[in-house]
Amino acid sequence: MPTQLENAMDTLIKIFHHYSGKEGDKYKLNKGELKQLLTSELTDFLSCQKDPQLVDKIMKDLDTNKDNEVDFNEFVILVAALTVACNDFFEEQLKKGNWK
Repeated sequence: MPTQLENAMDTLIKIFHHYSGKEGDKYKLNKGELKQLLTSELTDFLSCQKDPQLVDKIMKDLDTNKDNEVDFNEFVILVAALTVACNDFFEEQLKKGNWK
């Protein structure tokens, strides 16, 4: 039986490939696929953002090899950065006594 962490890793891989397989290179996200993934899978994150250029900025930041696509390694950087930000928020709330 897989652990929770193994299930989480499996979920990340499946989500990435669900969106990357729609157009072009099936192992990378183009801008449209990235936007679909962000819109569908990170709804709460995007709903707080007011910048109409957000997807373009995320794409530019993630696309370290400048091929105008996001591969799995680049995608994981986004997930890790958002996870760290959420953890920082959680720790701050713990310090304030808002979570027990």
